Amino acid sequence: MNSFEADIRRAVCSKGFAAGLVIEVLVLFYGGFDSGIFRMCVPVIAAFPYATAWLSEYRSGYIKAYLPRTGVTPYILGKFLACGISGGLLEFLGCGLYVLVGRAGTAEIRLLPVFFSGALWAVLAATLAAWSNNRYIAYGGAFVIYYLLVMLYERYFEGLYCLYPYEWLMPTHTWVWGEQGVLLLLAGIILVLFCLYYEILRRYIGRV
Repeated sequence: MNSFEADIRRAVCSKGFAAGLVIEVLVLFYGGFDSGIFRMCVPVIAAFPYATAWLSEYRSGYIKAYLPRTGVTPYILGKFLACGISGGLLEFLGCGLYVLVGRAGTAEIRLLPVFFSGALWAVLAATLAAWSNNRYIAYGGAFVIYYLLVMLYERYFEGLYCLYPYEWLMPTHTWVWGEQGVLLLLAGIILVLFCLYYEILRRYIGRV
């Protein structure tokens, strides 16, 4: 069985994805792309589609029937990729629709950083869910980390713009390699989170 195909289908066709997309569009039309309300919603909304999928399967016991047909590594990789892609796609589509109706220009919204930012916060929420075994920490923890990074930059470390979540959404500073530098940073953080996610899930699976 192709675990990734099953997971991405479930993530994108989920009620969480649909609800997140509707909320995303409403927030954008209400506040705009550069509003605080939109930016602060990103870490929560991106986690809607699939961040707690592993937790649901583990608690329900569904993993016992599903895992033997996929294997450990494909199972974990499928969950992680589906979470990241669906979270990034939700943000990408929401901002894309906002651009299409003429409320913002492509110069204002750069969709690739938006996609990678959404993917990052989605997989961070998934990692927190696996680590804590708690869905509320998944959503709340990602938001708290996001907020702390914003506060640290704005109040204490204005030179560290590379760790400023708003900068990841809409780069305004000069980055090494331009926009690609932002994407490389986000991809690197996502890779680190995958390593953590893999080790956490592998230990849980060893007890199943």
